[in-house]
Amino acid sequence: MDYGAFRREVRAFLDEALTPRLKRAGQLQTSVFADFEATMEWHRILYRKGWVAPDWPPEYGGTGWDLIQRHIFQEECKLADAPSLLPMGLQMLGPLLIRYGTEAQKAHYLPRILSGEDVWCQGYSEPGAGSDLASLKTRAVRDGDHYVVDGSKIWTSMAHHANRIFCLVRTANTEKPQAGISFLLVDMATPGITVRPIVGLDGRVEQCEVFFDGVRVPVENRVGAENQGWEVAKYLLAFERGGHHFAADHKKQLRRIARILAAEADPEGRLRGEDPDFCARLAAAEVEALALEYTELRVKGGLAAGASPGALSSLIKVAGCEIGQRLDALALEAAGLWCAPFQPEALSPDWTGTPAAPDHALTAMACYVDNRASTIYGGAAEVQRDIMARHLLGL
Repeated sequence: MDYGAFRREVRAFLDEALTPRLKRAGQLQTSVFADFEATMEWHRILYRKGWVAPDWPPEYGGTGWDLIQRHIFQEECKLADAPSLLPMGLQMLGPLLIRYGTEAQKAHYLPRILSGEDVWCQGYSEPGAGSDLASLKTRAVRDGDHYVVDGSKIWTSMAHHANRIFCLVRTANTEKPQAGISFLLVDMATPGITVRPIVGLDGRVEQCEVFFDGVRVPVENRVGAENQGWEVAKYLLAFERGGHHFAADHKKQLRRIARILAAEADPEGRLRGEDPDFCARLAAAEVEALALEYTELRVKGGLAAGASPGALSSLIKVAGCEIGQRLDALALEAAGLWCAPFQPEALSPDWTGTPAAPDHALTAMACYVDNRASTIYGGAAEVQRDIMARHLLGL
């Protein structure tokens, strides 16, 4: 494989396919999620190209690329300011169905994930079950060929846009709480489902509450055996925690910092990039980001070979999020007073007003604030360290 030629092919495609609005949506992305309409437009473009699910096996719609090609593709997409795709279907549920789904489930759901016809959200966390997910209370009672689901989920990302939700539900009371959980696929149009958006401090909605009141779900929508959903859930969580492309994110963050440093001076008129203390801290973070990139490639290599990353996914989750937070803090420091204006409307790709800060500093504060949650969602950093201590260190 001529990886240089492949990189040039990807760049040529991105140059042609990314419209100004799509690039603007990627530039203004301040969280895991970009503008929804731009995200789905980019999803459909990649689907038509056959590049929407590079990590999937070719027989299910993947590209057949090797690990390095996939790494190059994700890196080039991020550096070209392409909007990030929604991960719940492509990166989480799709691989899970390939592993645990029935042939009927795979035949029905996988093509709809690829095309973008189905937009999925994740029903895991509850008001009393966040990082301690095994204490969930949402109950599913068997009634003939259906389960009747009652309960609620919270912090459900993009539920207000999704037409499907995959859920963990309690189907039995057991001494070990993990042993009484099942995994269900639910149509959001089913009677009894209510979605309540949660408005963030910036006035935008990414998270929602989802309520289930006597929701009837066909038994054929269960993935895996009844009361064996914890095994299925752990497999999906490994993809959520270890399947994120942290290396590409960090390279985009480093590029943003470089742009800020090239433009901003301190009160004495010196470029901030000339401050030796700042440069030393930036270099230390960049070294850690490079070390994580190789670890990430090692774990993804195991996934490509059919292995589960296990506790290593927790290591990548913790390190990737904490390095990202350090880079956000450095960007904030470099941008200085440009971080003070609060102008959330300027982060919409369709906004035509005059921003209060220059482009190179426009997203610095929003990225910093949003990314504080990264060490909480997907399993808090403290919980991830407990997993590593038990399974990697034997403590």
